Amino acid sequence: MRRYPDNRKKFRFNFQIQAPQVRLIDSDGQQLGIVDRKQALQKARERELDLVEIVPTASPPVCRIMDLNKFLYEQKKKEKEIKKKQKVFQTKEIRFTPETSEHDYRFKKQHVEDFLKEGHRVKVTIFYKGREIIHKERGYQLLERLTKELADTGKVERPPKLEGPRLSVTFIPV
Repeated sequence: MRRYPDNRKKFRFNFQIQAPQVRLIDSDGQQLGIVDRKQALQKARERELDLVEIVPTASPPVCRIMDLNKFLYEQKKKEKEIKKKQKVFQTKEIRFTPETSEHDYRFKKQHVEDFLKEGHRVKVTIFYKGREIIHKERGYQLLERLTKELADTGKVERPPKLEGPRLSVTFIPV
């Protein structure tokens, strides 16, 4: 009895194939044409290999004679390679208040610049507490200043948006 890895559920093989006829491809890559499923299984058994359904949506489905474990290993390897090439971008968030002191502003602005240089998106949020919401213009002025100072490292993805007691803007790296 052969042991198969768990990712075999993605592909039908051997007796799981339901189609009465299949387009058969040899283990060498030669097309053998359209044959009955039983004949295809017999040819695979003669070579001590598996019959794997590669394109189930075709009419008739395309099947190949191959070693299933080797095929699944290569598929897993390809998936890992694709994952490795994908770059994961995170959205970082920095919070201000309209009354943020100058030192805190510079400190947080430096963090925003660092995140942008690393390639992350940065969401800058200004929280209004209590009656600070009356002076919304202070938050807009703060964001305008930040936008001007960050012009060389990041640009605004979408303009400032007021959502309840929060005013937020998203920066993306240049």
